[in-house]
Amino acid sequence: MTDFLPIVERELAALKIIDIHTHLFKPSLGALGLWGIDELLTYHYLEAELFRSATITPEAYWALSKTAQADLIWRTLFVENAPVSEATRGVIAVLNAFGLPTTAADLTEARAFFASRKLSDHIDRVFQLAGISEAVMTNDPLDPTEAPLWINGAAPDPRFRPVLRLDRVLNKWPDHWRILAAQGYDVNEDATGKSIDEVRRFLADWCRRMKPVYMAVSQPDTFRFPEDSVRGRLIAGAVLPACREFNLPMSLMIGVRYQVNPRIRLAGDAVGMANLLSLERLCADYPDNRYLVSLLSRENQHELCVYARKFSNLMPFGCWWFLNNPSIVEEMTRERLEMLGASFIPQHSDARILEQTVYKWRNTRRTIAPILANAYKLLAEDGRVTTEEEIRRDVARMFRGNFEKFAGSWS
Repeated sequence: MTDFLPIVERELAALKIIDIHTHLFKPSLGALGLWGIDELLTYHYLEAELFRSATITPEAYWALSKTAQADLIWRTLFVENAPVSEATRGVIAVLNAFGLPTTAADLTEARAFFASRKLSDHIDRVFQLAGISEAVMTNDPLDPTEAPLWINGAAPDPRFRPVLRLDRVLNKWPDHWRILAAQGYDVNEDATGKSIDEVRRFLADWCRRMKPVYMAVSQPDTFRFPEDSVRGRLIAGAVLPACREFNLPMSLMIGVRYQVNPRIRLAGDAVGMANLLSLERLCADYPDNRYLVSLLSRENQHELCVYARKFSNLMPFGCWWFLNNPSIVEEMTRERLEMLGASFIPQHSDARILEQTVYKWRNTRRTIAPILANAYKLLAEDGRVTTEEEIRRDVARMFRGNFEKFAGSWS
């Protein structure tokens, strides 16, 4: 019987993956792009761990400089404790990938190394180590720092592809409608009158400016659609028509419970179960739209697979945030493979810091290779031996082709 694991590992290693959802930024967007050891260590996953292992209060921690914060996290989680969690082990993997010490008492050598890097060359090296060809960004047209950079013509970079992020438009309309009004769009706080058509015009203007590969929004576990609300009217009357006009999917990431502990800031969000009747209505009532969907609750995953079997305009993707742990990735990927074959997108990095792509994609390959190999083993036992060419085709489909086809505008 063929041992499929070496074949799958070889194909995964050779393939250049499209990282379909990140929080990375192209160099022309300046300081929005995060990279280097201090950013890696002050990532909110590690901050959450710090508050479980150190006596410092969140208020005292936020008063520190970033350098001091990174030093504290290194000392607490890497020197005084073994870095066995997924997030801390990832930092070790990054240091090791660049030939940096993983047991150092301080960060002197690591800081000197990253300070010596030229960003564009460093991006190339990181992408090579991660085994990715492109990273899909998250770009907010209402972010006061980012938006002017796009308006002034931020230089394109073929390594980074834009996404039009809608969180402020859809979820925080009362706080942001005046920005659209100041730009000449005839909108009001209640989203009445010409507001819906004007938001659609705003989205069209940004699609032409940004050339996104999809539109995206994160939603809380309380998300409902259809809904007689500003959000519901904007989705139905502006977002979905604009997606159809520009042949773009809408990405829905559902299940966040925002700021259950605001003292720890970005680390203070939690998880809740989504009501997928809303997803059913979107898929059924708007069949000419396409939906990339990732759900934060483990308990929602089987139901998502069932809906994907019913609606071809729904594409499950990734193991998001709290689900991005090998034990859960394994469970979710096996379930999807059993129910959907190769017609899903197994993972995205969700990286906020450039170098995170190195360990996140290493972990993905290491976790998913045995799952795929076992599927081919079972198939062989049932009478069909999969060829290397078929394995290559499946791997390319799941980690590139499904997104390229589903995105529509990808080229």
